[in-house]
Amino acid sequence: MKLINFKPNPVSFLSTLFHFALTILPSTNIFPKLSGNSISIKTTCPISNSLTLHLKNNPLLEELPKDKWVDLTADQKAEYAQDIFDLINTAYAPIGGNINYKSAGDVLGAEADADYEVINIDSDPEPEALISYKDKGAGKKLTALGHDGSKEAKFTALNHMADLLKKPGHYLEVSGKLKDILLAKQAPVITDPEVIKKVLKGKEIEMNDDGTYQRYIGGQKHTKTLLGKPI
Repeated sequence: MKLINFKPNPVSFLSTLFHFALTILPSTNIFPKLSGNSISIKTTCPISNSLTLHLKNNPLLEELPKDKWVDLTADQKAEYAQDIFDLINTAYAPIGGNINYKSAGDVLGAEADADYEVINIDSDPEPEALISYKDKGAGKKLTALGHDGSKEAKFTALNHMADLLKKPGHYLEVSGKLKDILLAKQAPVITDPEVIKKVLKGKEIEMNDDGTYQRYIGGQKHTKTLLGKPI
């Protein structure tokens, strides 16, 4: 007799059960047993190709690795859309939220061109911190960070963002407290007007004497600093 244990995320739990009931159980001697959010399967015959393929190809059954930054696939972006929004919303709550993320729908909607690096740092399978970025001509433009509000998740997200900005091909437009934190972590600062104009090609910017610049974002004028090592 063979015993298999796996833990689907809540979003996929019912669809997985339906898959068992409709396509697998009728043709095999498989006996699922539910315990909490786990499914234990006892079988007296080899696991069917249908089940093997289902578990392999269904990303909703895959847990994120522990303590490792990973890029989400397109399917995982859809799966974790609510988590992505919640993490970003928590991180930007002190300043009224992130203007690009009004709901979880923006992950696959208005911000569909963004990608996400996420990390799982605790015992549950969901991410606790993230960095979002978009591929641009000058490299990967970091666009947001997210965390669950815990001290460890904040520390993890900020350190990873600072580390990325020290690598060629990564840059960020920033202001406020986040700018101060990243500068304290020795993130490279760019003040050369020609480099800034090249990186932000097509954007109307007004340079300041201190190397910062002003531009309109969402209809409002913002003062920004460019950090990182764009290509």
